[in-house]
This record gives sequence, C-alpha cells and structure tokens, in this order.
Amino acid sequence: MTKGIEKMVPPLHIVLYQPEIPPNTGNIARLCACTGCQLHLVHPLGFDIDDRQLKRAGLDYWDYLDVREHDDWPALCRHLGDETRQWFGFTTRASKDLWESCFAAGDVLVFGPETRGLPEPILKQLTSIRIPMRRGVPVRSLNMASACAIGTYEALRQMEMS
Repeated sequence: MTKGIEKMVPPLHIVLYQPEIPPNTGNIARLCACTGCQLHLVHPLGFDIDDRQLKRAGLDYWDYLDVREHDDWPALCRHLGDETRQWFGFTTRASKDLWESCFAAGDVLVFGPETRGLPEPILKQLTSIRIPMRRGVPVRSLNMASACAIGTYEALRQMEMS
C-alpha cells in the first residue's frame, strides 16, 4: 500500500493486464487516485514501473494511490479471489454493451494490453462487455485510458444510484 492512503475499501478494482504504454497507465493511476479505486498491474509490463512518462502522466498523485503488482493472471485471481465479486472484461469483441451491465461495489474491471486486448482464455473467465462505438468507420477501439475512465465512471454512477 502506498504511503498517504488510509485503510479503506476501494469501490472498484481496476486491472491492467500487461499494459504496454506508460502514459496510459499513468493516466489510469491518476483516475484511481481521484476515485479511490484500487489499481492492479499484471506483469509482464511493457515498461519499467519507474518510467518517467508513467510518473509524469500520474502527476503527483502517486502517494494517494493504492497500486498492487501481480506476477501473472493466476496471482491476481488468488489475490482478488472473492467469489462475490463480478469480473468484467472490456473488449471490442463483446456483444453486450457497457450500458446493459449492472455494477456493484468491489467489482473488478479488466482492461487488456493496448495492441492486442485481453486474450481469449482470460475473456472466457469474465463477463465480456464493450463500449459502444460508431459503426461503419475504420476505427478499432478507444484509447485504454479513455475506455477505463468511461467504464469506471459508469460503474461508480450506478453504485451511487443504488
């Protein structure tokens, strides 16, 4: 646990599976610091955790962030093994939209590497959801930090309303 973080129950767990781009991870760390969500980084990472771009994107928020690193997917699953949690995998390949999902405190939102997304064996363990995008144009996906912000704030919005 990072210094400056009091003992609290995070509203959500944000998982970055093998992230590749330091500024995306830094921006998501900043999002987690602002929302109280716990950030989980699953190795291997595509950068050094002390990367200058990572730290710059996270500004001076690192002391207000609870970030955990996990050696691999099984280590993360053991750490968050509570069966009452819902696990959501964000992917453009899902047929279910984000807006059709019901989120609750303690849920796990999982985002895959920027260049390839979550692998199929992991997606089979999760409820796959997608963020709706415009059809008929040659765009593949949103930036991971943008997708994470959309998913996180929709989940928090639903939790606030319940």
